[in-house]
Amino acid sequence: MKKLGILILTLLLVASIFVSGCASNNKSNESGVNGTSTITELKFGYQPSTHQIAYMTAAAKGWWKEDLTPYGIKNIKENSFPTGDPEMQAMMAGDIDVAYVGAAPVLTAISQGLDAKIVAPVQINGSSLVLRNEYKYQSPKDLKGLTIATYPPGSIQDTVLRQWLKKNGLDPDKDVSIRAMTAGDAISAISAKQVAAVFLPHPSPTVVEKQGAGRIIVQSGEMEPNHTCCVLVVSGKLIREHPDIVEQIVKTHIKATEYNKVHMDEAAQIFSNKTSVDLDTVKESLKEWDGVWITDPALAENATVEYSKTLYNLGYISKPLTKEDIFDTSFYDKAISGK
Repeated sequence: MKKLGILILTLLLVASIFVSGCASNNKSNESGVNGTSTITELKFGYQPSTHQIAYMTAAAKGWWKEDLTPYGIKNIKENSFPTGDPEMQAMMAGDIDVAYVGAAPVLTAISQGLDAKIVAPVQINGSSLVLRNEYKYQSPKDLKGLTIATYPPGSIQDTVLRQWLKKNGLDPDKDVSIRAMTAGDAISAISAKQVAAVFLPHPSPTVVEKQGAGRIIVQSGEMEPNHTCCVLVVSGKLIREHPDIVEQIVKTHIKATEYNKVHMDEAAQIFSNKTSVDLDTVKESLKEWDGVWITDPALAENATVEYSKTLYNLGYISKPLTKEDIFDTSFYDKAISGK
């Protein structure tokens, strides 16, 4: 009888541990990977250029919320930035989880300690150098002595412009004056004849042309063929703790990108609705730019690593970064494999 009682107590104890373990595992599954807390809000960052219409299309059509609701996301918070530098500062501060941003600012931020990775590219090329109509242009040497407005140091535009000038025998610090501005300020500056030229992402070059303030003379793809411009960046915390959410973010990005390629007019309308740029200007911009929306990391990896070397040579970062420092392509691989 005594042995029977001990046996019953032992069985009860084992059952108790089993039930407790199941409850603990269920709680862990509800909380996230390795018992991390759940998240109900995702904070996105983006810039109002046609480079990043994929974000805008997914937002306009409700795809971000629709696709991420099954993972517990109840709210999508968006933050618009004029250039990549303040966007990356916000990411470093933890104010955004996901960023549509230029590749160069990401490299600078990673070199400064940003815990994040590029999980997919967004587009290549897509910026233009616009010169005031009264200036003649036959070669880059005609720019000597002129003032050019572009995005701040460390941006894609600043990086591509400086390298192009160097390749063509001009010292970007001595032969021209490069002034850091947002797109809005640069458009105002060339319209007021305060600068001779601007180098900006679309649709800003077309806006300048439509205002009669200048003409496009060189496309960024001519300066640096097939150069990576914007990319999709996700925080390291989100990658480690919620890989399923990151994979869905990449899937939604791919869906929006492919949709835009097929529905260009609708993409233009979405951009126009989101910004102050009129629809005809957006459509014209998408016809004359040399940009291409992409999602395959293989099309961006080498160019982005080269940017790292360029940024190092320009003195913007302390050392070049490797592909492993910059990219995590596993989510893209899973997204396209359907696993």
